[in-house]
Amino acid sequence: MQIVIFSKRGGQSRSINLRSPLALGLLGGGFAALAVALAIGGYQYGLSRVGPEAEALRVSVIEEVGRQREELQEFRRGVRENMDALARRLGEMQAHVIRLDALGERLADMAHLDTSEFSFEQPPAQGGPEASGARETMAVPDFLAALDLLDKQLADRSQKLSLLEGTLMDRRLQAEVLPAGRPTKSGWISSFFGMRTDPFSGRPAHHDGIDVAGKLGSDVIAVASGVVTWSGDRYGFGNLVEINHGNGYVTRYAHNLKNLVEVGQTVKKGEVVAEMGTSGRSTGPHVHFEVLMNGRQVDPAKFVRR
Repeated sequence: MQIVIFSKRGGQSRSINLRSPLALGLLGGGFAALAVALAIGGYQYGLSRVGPEAEALRVSVIEEVGRQREELQEFRRGVRENMDALARRLGEMQAHVIRLDALGERLADMAHLDTSEFSFEQPPAQGGPEASGARETMAVPDFLAALDLLDKQLADRSQKLSLLEGTLMDRRLQAEVLPAGRPTKSGWISSFFGMRTDPFSGRPAHHDGIDVAGKLGSDVIAVASGVVTWSGDRYGFGNLVEINHGNGYVTRYAHNLKNLVEVGQTVKKGEVVAEMGTSGRSTGPHVHFEVLMNGRQVDPAKFVRR
């Protein structure tokens, strides 16, 4: 196949043989260039037709992605803040539990409970068969509600245990300062409170205490905690120790061989305050024991029995 090309100048003509390799290459290159030109033109035409809408869509997509990214970051911040708040609540509750354990141990000790049976160092013994039915995961609102309830229960138990501790301490203090028990570790009651025959005059006379006979030099002990208000010789009593226990109670220990405490000294219940003797108006080794309530002698027998 040949293509004849005529020139406007001089009417000359040229012919191109399409079967030659050069002709085929030129023809193929022309078609390729034409295709590229058409594609570029079509693209430019498309942009000219839909350019504003595509740009608006692109901007909208970018803005939506940015907004979602900000929401994700805000969600992450919220999760971190909530976790921090839960961690603080958990720390506070752990502190409550530690305090309750310490308080419970003190109460168990004050109540003389057997630590092998009631120990705050071990979890309480529990058990039972597994409940039937599907296991459900607790929802976050239910978990937070349970956490709030547990926090309130811990605070309530802490307050009640503190009140119980105060009550037990008051009772212990009352037990310490309230006269109770014998003024000696051994011996026997040789004379009771009330009317009796005076051992020296033989006449009826009122005895303001009880006499506990025993071995010379044996221990005379305080029946309650208090402060020594007298330690020395007193007419008729011989060597006398007087202790003020508060709440109107005073006890006296007379006829001692030797006083072992001084005025102003604080003594505890069961502490040795003197040695049994026979000083003063006495017929033998014993301790004359008196209990005064609001300045008046009362029968010590009920305190000894207590």
